Amino acid sequence: MSYEIVGITVLWLFLYGYLIVASIDFGAGFFSYYSSITGEKNQIQRIIERYLSPVWEVTNVFLIFFMVGMIGFFPDVAYYYGTALLLPGSVAIILLAIRGSYYAFSMYGAKDNKFYVFLYGATGLLIPASLSTVLTLSEGGFIRMQDGNVQFLAKELITSPYSWTVVLLSTVSVLYISATFLTYYAARARDQRALGVLRRYALGWSLPTIAASLLVFSAMRGHNQEHFDHMLDLSWMFVLSLFCFAIGLYYIWKGRNYGLAFIMVMLQFAFAFFGYGISHMPYLLYPLLTIHDHINSDAMALALVIAFIAGLLLLIPSLYVLMRLFLFDINYVQNKSKSQVEKEG
Repeated sequence: MSYEIVGITVLWLFLYGYLIVASIDFGAGFFSYYSSITGEKNQIQRIIERYLSPVWEVTNVFLIFFMVGMIGFFPDVAYYYGTALLLPGSVAIILLAIRGSYYAFSMYGAKDNKFYVFLYGATGLLIPASLSTVLTLSEGGFIRMQDGNVQFLAKELITSPYSWTVVLLSTVSVLYISATFLTYYAARARDQRALGVLRRYALGWSLPTIAASLLVFSAMRGHNQEHFDHMLDLSWMFVLSLFCFAIGLYYIWKGRNYGLAFIMVMLQFAFAFFGYGISHMPYLLYPLLTIHDHINSDAMALALVIAFIAGLLLLIPSLYVLMRLFLFDINYVQNKSKSQVEKEG
């Protein structure tokens, strides 16, 4: 297996990790704001805070690894995407800074300020929408070479139906992933009031997620026929994705096995995400940039492969420890103090 295949595979794993972890984070922010409008905040806020407290600081590690690795393996990515991503990338960085500020100052009353909570909720939708621009641009038609220079076609991007379907899918997917995890988290905490609200959110965003996925497929056919045909060649992966969706939705609908339901949701997005990525190969940008023609030197590629595999092997145990100590520790989830645990014991 060549260095470029190994490299892009490891990077895609980091990006998938970010997709799951960040979606839970972003969706939780939106639900926190939405519940304050509907009067349900008191029912679900404790669950959201118990999840976010130990997790928010590590969420962006996956994204940083992916971005650094992509530039390291394929330096020409910066050349081709630099101009096009200047605006959405800057917007995403600003939104991430706003979100980080909310976390940093929440202990000083930011979480009780309606304006800050609104910004917190809005960034949960706007960040994935801005980051999804990268996937849109990679399909071609928005960046071209003219007189030896890279030209960004902003008008085509804004008016493209495919572009907006990707934004729609990224938004509803974030809400669905987050709602299904928080439903499981509420069930583990034995918080029936929060469970009822979050289960309703999960059911409510399930069908819009599938509908948005079908819209992306339809828009893809009109925008990039070559990639669409490659996706058809891997149709079994998308069928498995739909099958996992059906199983997860069934368990949520029946109100049982919420942990298994979330695993099915992760598999649903894993099959769809990797099916999309494999069918996209070898292009990083249709039709200008491939993983074969623009990789770094072999020596540098080998060093990066070793470094990123080592990073992945270090990150996974670290996340496992974090989840064992906080997310899946029954006493932490149920917000029990040490004295309560000793009394019950």
